[in-house]
Formats: sequence, C-alpha cells, structure tokens
Amino acid sequence: MPIRIAAATVNETEVVLNFIRDLAIYEQHLEHFETTAEHLVEHLFGPSPKARVLLAFDDDRPVGFAVYYFTFSTFAGLPGIYLEDLFVKPEVRGKGIGRALLSELARNAKAEKCWRIEWSVLNWNESAIRFYKNLGAMPMNEWAVYRLWGEPLDRLAQNQLI
Repeated sequence: MPIRIAAATVNETEVVLNFIRDLAIYEQHLEHFETTAEHLVEHLFGPSPKARVLLAFDDDRPVGFAVYYFTFSTFAGLPGIYLEDLFVKPEVRGKGIGRALLSELARNAKAEKCWRIEWSVLNWNESAIRFYKNLGAMPMNEWAVYRLWGEPLDRLAQNQLI
C-alpha cells in the first residue's frame, strides 16, 4: 500500500503527541517537552486552531507528521506557511515519506495562495539539510532567529524594563 497523507483529527491527538515526544528526543530537547494532549486538543483541534497537522501512514501505521501554520508577508502581500515540525520515524526514512509530507504541504500552500514555505533546521542535522537542499530549498543565512520566552516574555508583556 502506498504512503497516505491525511490531516490529523482530534481522535489522533495521542499519535501527534507521541510524534512530538519522538522529535524532542531526536533533537535532544526532551527537557523542553511540556505539551499535553489537552494542549493539543485546545490549540490544534479546538474552535480556533493555531496550527494544522498532517500525518503520514504506511499500511495504516502512522510513520511521520508535519505541523504548520500560516504566516503573512507584508512585502509580498501574501500568506505563507511556516513548517514548525517535520518528523519521520527513523526506521522508515528513505522511503519518500518526508517528501510526501512536504509535497502535500506544498499543495496546501498553493491552494491557500501562499507564496512560500519556511522552516528552521538545526545546524547539526546534516541529513535534513541535504534533504531540504535536494528539494530546492535555500538557506536564509542573512537572517538570525530570535526567541523571546519565559521570564523575558513575561516582563515584556507587563511592559517592565530589564
């Protein structure tokens, strides 16, 4: 049976949660893994979803996932997609599952009139970098990623100085 890609449903919350945990382990960031099934139900499948999830199945066995959300470019005046997570189980890599997930994501992007898909990749993940470059993706080396979270985010939200 060929690889099948489908939008995740609320009934697959535990599958999504397990993929996120597997990704945290793979990326060596398990200490940052805090999400719960309740978080996912509320923010992915609730009345105001913040992101979407694609699942990849091989013989009806979940083998990969992609989490994405929409962005907007003021310069282009068009929407885009940010790929938050892409993960394929290590034992089935090389079977075209990652490509199938990204191909479905590209179809979704075109259907939504998006002009780009963007994502981040860890510098040490050379196999992922090769994979992305083989798709024609280009690194955006002139941009630096910044993150505001935890106490600094709390302070800023309260308009407190450092």
